[in-house]
Amino acid sequence: MRAENNLKPRDLSLHIDKSIDLPIAVQAELLGISRASIYYQRVGVDQKEIDLMNEIDRIYTDCPFYGSRKIAKQLTKDLKVPVNRKRVKRLMRIMGIEAIYPKPNLSLNNTPHPIYPYLLKGLDINRPNQVWGADITYIRMEKGFLYLVAFMDWFSRYVVSWRLSNTLEADFCLEAAEEALILAIPEIVNFDQGVQFTSLENINLWEQREVKISMDSRGRAFDNIFNERLWRSLKYEEVYLKSYSSGYETRLSIGKYFDFYNFKRLHQSLGYLTPAEVYFKSNNLNLTKKGGENVLGIVNLLS
Repeated sequence: MRAENNLKPRDLSLHIDKSIDLPIAVQAELLGISRASIYYQRVGVDQKEIDLMNEIDRIYTDCPFYGSRKIAKQLTKDLKVPVNRKRVKRLMRIMGIEAIYPKPNLSLNNTPHPIYPYLLKGLDINRPNQVWGADITYIRMEKGFLYLVAFMDWFSRYVVSWRLSNTLEADFCLEAAEEALILAIPEIVNFDQGVQFTSLENINLWEQREVKISMDSRGRAFDNIFNERLWRSLKYEEVYLKSYSSGYETRLSIGKYFDFYNFKRLHQSLGYLTPAEVYFKSNNLNLTKKGGENVLGIVNLLS
């Protein structure tokens, strides 16, 4: 039974059709979504608020070092109407974003959790599955929004796994991690100190496989630079060109983009090869002898 013939997407959430003879857990797996998010009813957001969040996303994608003050100023300039900073701060919290600049508050995660050191400064990243990075971004839709997590191999830029969710709860990140680990086990995994990655289940998942955990220093603009570049490519080459009417449509379209990104999109920094070519055939490559930037050079330069 093909899911797309039975599922009827709804606005503001990834759709599960309870009227068909297919377990909800199976439908969630087919859609690639978090099971817990099916039962979560998000408080409705006014369309004007969503439109403003989309503008915030656009500004943040271009200038991730902008805080709420500068974003409010930019919105006021672009929209020709005053935009209150407190309103921007509130919407940024809903979106799960913050400016990437050094500040006294080391984390927005108020839940006690282990803090691991950042292990990638000056590291010679020279092979696939040496370092994976994970991050979450906001995905706008026609009448709502979703959250996207992706795990990327830093050497090849290959997107190992991804998941969409209509909540910022930790389970969709855990499911993406479990899927990624079916393909391979990295030596190091890097993510931020958000609650989605510091849950006991997530930490245990990596430690049980003897994967070293690296965490971004809060406010470090370049600690997760390759995932930030992935988001920029995704937004400008896919999300901002589309108007997704449902979560189901969003998933299909982003899935097609990641297939293109992994298997067809040429990267100058990879010697005009695709991430898949580098990830699966890297033993025959020497990136440092090809034109353009290379992983080692970027990490050393920005660290």
